[in-house]
Formats: sequence, C-alpha cells, structure tokens
Amino acid sequence: MHVVLPNEIDDPAAPSGGNAYDRQVLRGLAGLGWSVREHAVPGGWPTPLPAERATLARVLAALPDGAVVLVDGLVGSAVPDVLLPAAHRLRLVVLVHMPLGDESERAALAGASAVITTSDWTRTRLLELYRLPADRVHAATPGVRPADLATGSDAGSELLCVAAVSPHKGHDLLTGALATITDLPWRCTYVGSLTRDPGFVARLREQAPDRIHFAGPRVGADLDAAYAAADLLVLASRGETYGMVVVEALARGIPVLATEVGGLPEALGRAPDGSRPGLLVPPDDPPALAGALRHWLTDPALRHRLRAAARARRPALAGWASTAERVSNVLAAAAANQPAAPPRSERETQ
Repeated sequence: MHVVLPNEIDDPAAPSGGNAYDRQVLRGLAGLGWSVREHAVPGGWPTPLPAERATLARVLAALPDGAVVLVDGLVGSAVPDVLLPAAHRLRLVVLVHMPLGDESERAALAGASAVITTSDWTRTRLLELYRLPADRVHAATPGVRPADLATGSDAGSELLCVAAVSPHKGHDLLTGALATITDLPWRCTYVGSLTRDPGFVARLREQAPDRIHFAGPRVGADLDAAYAAADLLVLASRGETYGMVVVEALARGIPVLATEVGGLPEALGRAPDGSRPGLLVPPDDPPALAGALRHWLTDPALRHRLRAAARARRPALAGWASTAERVSNVLAAAAANQPAAPPRSERETQ
C-alpha cells in the first residue's frame, strides 16, 4: 500500500499527535505484513500553494492502477480537485485527524473508498456533517506505549501541559487561570512547539507568572522525563478530536484536568468503577479552570481519588497494535473493494 503524508512527519522540531499517530500506524502496518511505500509531500497543508497541489497530483498520477492509498486528511481533505480525478483508478482511504468542516472536505471524503477517523467523536462528527455512508467511516483510536508509573508528589504541585503553544490549545486560558492562583504553591511546564504562532508566544511570555516554564518541544526520553516529574496533566484546548497526551498521561497513572470538548472526554474515559481519572471543565472558561486547579492543589482527598482512578484506568488502555489492526482491516476491505466490517462497538450502536 501507498501512504501520502505531510512532509514534516518526522520533524523533531514540530512534533504533533497527528504525526505520531501516522508513524505508529505505519510501523504497525509493516508489522502486519503490509509493504508500505511513503510519499511525503511538501506544502502548507491544508492550504497549499498551486505548485504544492501540482506535486500531489504528480505523486498520485505515478501510482499504479488499483493501488491502495492511505492519504493523511491534512493533505487530502482540502484538495478534492486533486484527489477526485484519481479516485476512479485508486483505492483512496482518507485518514481524518481533524475535520475541516467545509465543502472541500465533503467532496474529498465522498469520493474516497473509505474514511478512517482517530476517535469515535470524529466519526460521529463526520457522519453528522456530510451524511457519509456509515459503513465507509471507521474509527481507529490512538494507542499508547506502556510506561512506568509516575510517582507524584504529596502536594500535587507539578503541573504539565503537553501541546504546541497556540491559541487553539488554550495556553492563554491556562496562563490566565494560573495567574489567579499564585497564592498556592505550584509550577507548570509547557512542553510543545514555540514556533506555530510566535506573536502569541511572545505575548504569553509577557503575561505568564515566573513559575511557568516554556520548555519547547520534547520527544523520546526528554518527553518521558517531563511526564515522570508531573502530578497533573492540564489541557485547556478549545477543540480536540481525541487528545493523545491524555492517554499518555494515564499510561503513567497521572490524572488529567481538561476541557470538556470534542474527543477529550472519550480519551479520558473512566476507571472500571465508573469514576473519571481526572476533571473536566467547560472550554473558554478561565474561572472554571482556575477553580479546578485550586481544588486539585488544596484537596488531598481529591488528589488521592483521582490518582487511584488514573491507575485503575491504565490497564484498559489499548496499545498501538490495536490501532494498526483496525486501519489494516479498512485497507484490506478497500483493496477487495468491499465495505470494512465495523468494530463491535460500532455494530452494536448502529
């Protein structure tokens, strides 16, 4: 099978959940016996220049008739004029990380053999937006690597936010909330790219209390070390389709404070006893965020309860092999020109 990806997929200076998902799934597909041929296309996706659109058209034109092609939605969803002419001879499967919610995406997905989403929330959203046939849209939620338990501190004062520093991720909301609780002991580390919106980052630095550390992007052992030192993961996003950092924290037994938006409640999930391994607050609500942070920092019983729920949730987290298997099933069905059988949870709810 062939896969069309953004050119920055392996750039350590610009790590993202989407890039990590793509790389993990491709490794899993290779392990399942697929011969994977990557085609990384440069461009300012999802708003490419004419020359970049032409490059994508040439890549697709060079693929053999009947080839199964997995197209990252960041590349394919915005350019139906490039995608659709190839759809009659290629088995196109579009992987949607974040819905664009526009007519271009509607047309691109309508012409695909199948669509894969990275959460059940996104699958439902696409079906609502575009009225696509339900048997052509499949969720393959992110997996997570096993990780050592974080020990945590008694005070719970080490806070961590793992996300590119940008308005979409709500760092302005989190910074504002933290600025109102400086009477309490805490430190917060922002791990993520500082180059997505340099003006936003500059303004944020001017407003941020000294106890906020802008660490920049971290990967591998450096990212593991950031999680190991954390008591609570905080994510103030204005929108998320899933939230891979949430399950990365839970894999270490770290509770999560997040906004109740998009797929974040799905990623947070529940412990076997039904309790949540964290707290959810409304989006765009700094007072609610500040109140939840204050509650966490001043209530030892709450910290104990949420840590216990996070550790109980940990064994149920699926690995990347499960994600790759779901993607593989969709690709195999596309190769056979048949609808893929939905996972059990989808069959039971349809």
